[in-house]
Amino acid sequence: MFLLVLNLVLLVLGSVLEIYSAIIILVPLVIPMGRAFEVDPIHLGVIFLANLELGFLLPPVGLNLFLSAARFGKPLPSLYRQVLPFLLILGLGVLLITYVPDMSLGILKVMGKR
Repeated sequence: MFLLVLNLVLLVLGSVLEIYSAIIILVPLVIPMGRAFEVDPIHLGVIFLANLELGFLLPPVGLNLFLSAARFGKPLPSLYRQVLPFLLILGLGVLLITYVPDMSLGILKVMGKR
């Protein structure tokens, strides 16, 4: 339940905050909660970054959408339709990263670091 709520909060904040600002503000709050729920810090960091990047693409205020609209001279609503398949794929990836810890920790386990 903690990871689901964390995903939702990070998606919302990732869509309205710049990634570096979100890291500075949220990491000191999220790390102690992750420890309390026994989430590996590396796994938590990967979840954090994946959610913030997905939030950058979320309509209506994702920063990447505004940058793309300005760069390609397209209206925002047309970009919303174009980005939807990618949002679904990235959303599935974020869920896999969140609930399959071996996706982010597997290589460390193979190397004997975890």
